[in-house]
Amino acid sequence: MTRQFSRIIAFGCIAILVTAPIIALYFLINIDQFAEIARNNIDLSIQWQTVSDMQWYSLWLLTALYAAIGLTGLYFLRRAFSNFAKGQLFNYSNSHDLRLFSILLFVQALAKIMHLTISSVLLSINHPAGQKTLSVSFGSDEIKVIALGMILWVVSDLLVRGSKLENENKQFI
Repeated sequence: MTRQFSRIIAFGCIAILVTAPIIALYFLINIDQFAEIARNNIDLSIQWQTVSDMQWYSLWLLTALYAAIGLTGLYFLRRAFSNFAKGQLFNYSNSHDLRLFSILLFVQALAKIMHLTISSVLLSINHPAGQKTLSVSFGSDEIKVIALGMILWVVSDLLVRGSKLENENKQFI
């Protein structure tokens, strides 16, 4: 069952890694659709009618960079789960990939805070003095992601130790 779940997770990672850049390019070409989604999902007191196309393209780039952190993490997660699906549980490569995933998960949690902060400044930069917005948000979602990153870091260490024990057992046989 572990191998089957590992295959499903690895396949899901591949699907996201393939579709995310296509979706990003779609929104780059159709920036008005991106702007509409951003208006509906960013909870800021912005005078939306004053936001220029250049600001929307800048927000798209900022969002693409933020998403790239997560996609890079998914790449390493896919590698680890592909190995799990092959039955390679305790090896250095899996530990290294999970460790990189946990680091990128932690970095993305911090980048989420920066993304909203920079977005608020970027979208309100052309507002009159006294109406510019600076929004900083840190909540339980970021704490959960940081905790998950720490847990995966510990799991990656356990995989290294398990690999060492497996190698020692092979030497006795």
